[in-house]
Amino acid sequence: MTHPPQLILGVDTHKDVHVAVLLDRLGRYLAAAPLAPPTLPTPTWWPGPAATARSPPPGRGHWQLRLPARPAPDRQGIDVVEVNRPDRARRRRKGKSDPVDAEAAARAVLAGDARAVPNARNGAVGELRALVVTWPQRDQGSHPGHQPDPRAAGRRRRRAAGSAAPAAQDPPGSCLRPACPAAGLRLALGSLGRRWLALDDEIASLDAVITSTLRRTAPRLLERHSVGVQTAAQLLLTAGDNPDRLHSEAAFAAMCGASPVEASSGKTIRHRLNRGGDRAANSALWTIANNRLMHAPRSRAYAAKRTARGSSRKEILRCVKRALARELYPLILDALALPRLP
Repeated sequence: MTHPPQLILGVDTHKDVHVAVLLDRLGRYLAAAPLAPPTLPTPTWWPGPAATARSPPPGRGHWQLRLPARPAPDRQGIDVVEVNRPDRARRRRKGKSDPVDAEAAARAVLAGDARAVPNARNGAVGELRALVVTWPQRDQGSHPGHQPDPRAAGRRRRRAAGSAAPAAQDPPGSCLRPACPAAGLRLALGSLGRRWLALDDEIASLDAVITSTLRRTAPRLLERHSVGVQTAAQLLLTAGDNPDRLHSEAAFAAMCGASPVEASSGKTIRHRLNRGGDRAANSALWTIANNRLMHAPRSRAYAAKRTARGSSRKEILRCVKRALARELYPLILDALALPRLP
């Protein structure tokens, strides 16, 4: 879009082909056409050859990433706006197709309903995103973003390694003799043991790299109470490499789904939980808030005061998450604005 907008191009992105619909400033339908996906520019941290349309950096939403990933001078004064999804009422009336979705995206921008600036992923956050995407969870039963007790985690790891190492010592096929009892069971245990040890080494190396990247990128963020490696990484991924699109801490709270939503009617004036925004970032804020309510004296005193007033735990968590968004917003901006050494 230009200022004022003369033409609006809505694009429905896919892996092999994009579909574009062109509207004028009055919303009149002009044309529709399929487009070949553009080639991604090479990120500064990308170790291999130039990224192509067939080899994008890992991460969610990289088909949409191809459009706003162009450097600003190459856009020739064209603004790129991200549209989350078509209006459901319009979809019920007109059905579902690529041209219909592209037209709905263009009309959402023309009406002013969509104003989100796309998330850039070509800097430190892009590097962190690539690491986090390949970061399996050591403890699958833990809550996302949960920071376990290091001593308990170390004990569990040593116990698991002690069980996996003896089984992994049996070479494949060593127990496939007819007289060997439980040959299949021993073969399965040996395979699982070798797999566990290999994955444990991979997780340990990724843990070290991600922790080092975060300490280099956002050291002040990690110093805050209850903010761990996983939660800090998720908040940085949500903010993106272009923090200038976060024009206020209220916008950051809304992006994380931590802003209060009006639920008033008649004489009743109240707010409810926000069920929108980035749910992974909301989960990270919930983890930090929950840990603070359990371990931080100031947060525990606040919870006791609100409980005496009749507030529920959900309401208290909502308020604490909103306060966390206000507290961590300047630290995130500071971390993403600092120049990085190669």
